[in-house]
Amino acid sequence: MSKTIAIVVFTGVQSLDVTGPMDVFSEANRFLAPQDHYRLEVIGVEHGAMPCSNGLSLSAHRHFSEALEPYDLLLVAGGPQLPFISFGATFDAWLRDACARAQRFGSICNGAFMLARAGLLEGRTVTTHWSDADALAALCPSTQVEADRLYAEDGALFTSAGVTAGIDLSLYLLGRDHGPEVALSVAKRLVVFTQRSGGQSQFSPFLTPHAEADSAVAMVQHYVLANLTGDLTIADLANAANMSARNFSRVFAREAKVTPAEFVERARVDAARVMLESTRAPLKTVAYQCGFRDAQHMRSVFNRRLGVTPQQFRLNFAAMV
Repeated sequence: MSKTIAIVVFTGVQSLDVTGPMDVFSEANRFLAPQDHYRLEVIGVEHGAMPCSNGLSLSAHRHFSEALEPYDLLLVAGGPQLPFISFGATFDAWLRDACARAQRFGSICNGAFMLARAGLLEGRTVTTHWSDADALAALCPSTQVEADRLYAEDGALFTSAGVTAGIDLSLYLLGRDHGPEVALSVAKRLVVFTQRSGGQSQFSPFLTPHAEADSAVAMVQHYVLANLTGDLTIADLANAANMSARNFSRVFAREAKVTPAEFVERARVDAARVMLESTRAPLKTVAYQCGFRDAQHMRSVFNRRLGVTPQQFRLNFAAMV
């Protein structure tokens, strides 16, 4: 049975948030019987041509006020400015009604903010682009934002991480509709993986600075980065901050938003990522220089934190050196 896929666009939309999912379902039609073909529709928040964030221009099939049918899948795309803009009460009301009519609904990248402002994420589990996860969690305190997921499913709600993760989500939904063989055939056509290893954290930096630059905590953070091969125990760090161990742990967690041990492990992972990206050093050398016990310990931490091994990370991100 044919299914209708609709995606909402607006001025400033990220074009790949739109074209990625649309190409997945369009390519799928090559492998499906005519009666099972997907029908694709672009819905505009505004009338007329809408410039994308990269300068391309999109024209919707219809304005949202005319889009009243029950879609099989309704997606909202994201864009660089979406966390900071709202499209008004009339659009939000339409979006709530349209999602209620749809069999499935969701967002690509930070399109989750559009769903959030329409009240569609309350009490739900979602994901979004790693750099927008904190802002989305602040906007929707009752929403569980899982920042390391490539996509998340919560009942009829499907959300995806940054940009190309919309392709991951679309392949997943295609596989749900028509089986893994069709999804694999489309992935081969698009030269992408049907299921990528790991989550978003392999693409994002761990060491987001939190402490005030001139604080004792910031001094300790710099000490850690300069002494990764040391033991870096609580006692060592407290001594560097000229505090008692107990007081240091409390102050550091409050100001840096992570425990000292968490910060040390993140620092070691980030240092290892830099070495894996920019050098051909053996894994045991990377592990030693970044403060891991050995290569196996580094592998264990990478698997737990990034969802990939150090070798997989290097294959994905290494520069030609």
